[in-house]
Amino acid sequence: MRISLNRYCWLSLIVGLVGVSGRNLVGQVPRWTTKFQVDPFWPKILPNDWIWGPIGGVCIDSKDHVWVVERTADIKEEATPWRGDIYGPPVIQYDAEGNYVSSFGDPKMVPAGIHSCVFDRDGNIFISGQDDAMVQKYSRDGKLLMQIGQKLKFDTSDGTIKGKALDSSHELLNKPVGMACDPTNGELYVADGEGNHRVVVFDKNGKYVRQFGRLATKEEAAADAPGVFTRNIHCVTLSNDGLVYTCDREGKRIEIFDKMGNYKRMMTLPRRRADLPGRPEIYWIVFSPDKIQKYMYVGVPEGLVWTVERETGKPISAFGHHGTMAGQFGLHDMAIDSKGNLFIGEAGGRRVQKFKAVGKD
Repeated sequence: MRISLNRYCWLSLIVGLVGVSGRNLVGQVPRWTTKFQVDPFWPKILPNDWIWGPIGGVCIDSKDHVWVVERTADIKEEATPWRGDIYGPPVIQYDAEGNYVSSFGDPKMVPAGIHSCVFDRDGNIFISGQDDAMVQKYSRDGKLLMQIGQKLKFDTSDGTIKGKALDSSHELLNKPVGMACDPTNGELYVADGEGNHRVVVFDKNGKYVRQFGRLATKEEAAADAPGVFTRNIHCVTLSNDGLVYTCDREGKRIEIFDKMGNYKRMMTLPRRRADLPGRPEIYWIVFSPDKIQKYMYVGVPEGLVWTVERETGKPISAFGHHGTMAGQFGLHDMAIDSKGNLFIGEAGGRRVQKFKAVGKD
């Protein structure tokens, strides 16, 4: 039977929208789920002929507004001058329906290589940068409230981005990436993990409190030694029951600690197919919005988001595929709102997609 190209494209889009239920491929962990469906109409078009640059991160505030931080401050060339397009500001706010609300960000002030964002209990937004040495806190209207570290002054042997990582300073950082805020006391957990190899905790005023983690030796990395990181700590997040989850990216595992940095256990995930060797790198973790956070959603660079039982570490299902069509993605970062909808940011794809939570567990 012959299917026209247009008809094939529509069939592909329908599969992306409704998912495939109960499909198990031979020799593969069940990965298809109907729990999430892509919303191809979210968000709305930006004003002022703005276009997105590489997406560093996405985070959700208490109103379920979606904030996108992008690396447009690092782009030197014009977007498409013959069409009049220009890159938008580094920080953009959308409401839950995907309408543009506001934006801010001085390209000369924001962290280089913006990586992620997180809200504190007071509704302020923290922003990190993988090519910089600082974390900044802004009010919702873009006022700089606090800065931890100094712009382009790294915790390295010579203070430059190319120096040897020291993992020691109480004032300086070295390519910070993921962050998490403790709602009980306002402490900020920073995955100082693109250059350094530690999780650093600061109090609500930005004062150093403690740190944990270090660079693993080759032998420790091969043995999955506890409490050390292979190279990049790509994310850090806190659960409601007081555990700290970290993405040991090149170690291809999730390491779990208590708030004092005491190692508890680790989790790993299977590859997309059973015939693929090894296990995938871990990019990002968010928790389901129920009180006990029964599930965790784990993004891996194979174009997949896994649904995992948080208590047992058992993978339940997954969705996603590499590509540029609706529902396909190259995940860098993600966030979840109070209704359980997922928002996936793509650095290479230069977009954020909404995956609506549907059905029941």
